[in-house]
Amino acid sequence: MTFQSQAQRTDRAPRVMLYSHDTYGLGHLRRSRALAGAITRANPAASALILTGSPVAGRFAFPRRVDHIRLPGVTKRSDGSYVAQTLGMDIEEITELRAALIETSARQYDPDILIVDKEPSGFRGELLPTLDCLQTAGRARLVLGLRDVLDDPELLAAEWARKGAVEAMRTYYDEIWVYGQRDFYDPVAGLDLGPEVRARMHWTGYLRRELGPSGPPPEEGPYILITPGGGGDGEFMVDLVLSAYERDATLAPRAVIVYGPFLSGETRADFEARVARLKGRVSTVGFESQIESLFALARGVVCMGGYNTFCEVLSFDQRAVIVPRTLPRLEQWIRASRAEELGLVRMLENGRDGLTPEAMIRAIRDLPNQPLPSQAMHEGLLGGLDYVTGRVAVLLAERRGQAAE
Repeated sequence: MTFQSQAQRTDRAPRVMLYSHDTYGLGHLRRSRALAGAITRANPAASALILTGSPVAGRFAFPRRVDHIRLPGVTKRSDGSYVAQTLGMDIEEITELRAALIETSARQYDPDILIVDKEPSGFRGELLPTLDCLQTAGRARLVLGLRDVLDDPELLAAEWARKGAVEAMRTYYDEIWVYGQRDFYDPVAGLDLGPEVRARMHWTGYLRRELGPSGPPPEEGPYILITPGGGGDGEFMVDLVLSAYERDATLAPRAVIVYGPFLSGETRADFEARVARLKGRVSTVGFESQIESLFALARGVVCMGGYNTFCEVLSFDQRAVIVPRTLPRLEQWIRASRAEELGLVRMLENGRDGLTPEAMIRAIRDLPNQPLPSQAMHEGLLGGLDYVTGRVAVLLAERRGQAAE
């Protein structure tokens, strides 16, 4: 199928496509979902289509005029290699299948704007054929969106050199949006981008999160929220919190643990047995697609340092203790240490505090004494969605102007 003519495009509603490779966790999908919702709220005529590899995409509710296409999933093995989740195909075959689905979707949907999350060339380069075809057609604006922190600069430079990611940034993208602020951290500080690419960068601010449709409170009584994000690598933090409540019978308030969809079943069964012995001082939730409601009513938060969780901590002005992972990336540790330096959160780390039940007990007990993030935040820190919708409006106006010429 060929793309629509310029005349046809001027007569239709705007279309925005978002790509998130989602080989692991929830971060890319949740960020794309927040962006798509903001874009369609700001422009009631617009629609958005998310291409995602997340295996739990179907468990989320999507805003009006936002839909998604689920790409065949891949799983990362302990040795760093990838394998198809369910189809019995080797990684080359599954990548070719995903690439073909992405390109076909782009041709059929014919977006005015493509927003790519984090990976300039996509998973194993699967996005390159689509970028080529959209750039050749010349009517879609191509945008790369980056979270505030990617990884240790030296590690990132080596990884992106191997993937050809910097060359993809130079070749294809009209704009690069950083979903953070320049004075917090520069995620591409270790990359040799050059002034031309740097000139395309926009620092949006963080992506504010809001409550969904009102409903009954998810939990009654005071509680602190414990969230390891998707849960696939948060076992150590959940274990530490349970150990704290087991060790100190007076620790309060009670804890609500949201395991996330990727915590292993065997590990969860062990945790549930321990929770039962705590006799109501700790309760658990397997997966909560509207976790914002739990953030809004909590007395404090203990979490890992993922981008989306950090946005929720700021958005709901929650006192938070962040226990960042350091493998396979330093992203969470960099974000948490910088946020602590700015007075936004407290970080609990092994080298400085010792990741012991006693350290967690002290951190939970001290939560009420921490300053609120709002006491350290400056103007514009949470302005990311407004900035993005403003840029989308500008890009769509430029497309309409070109079509009218």
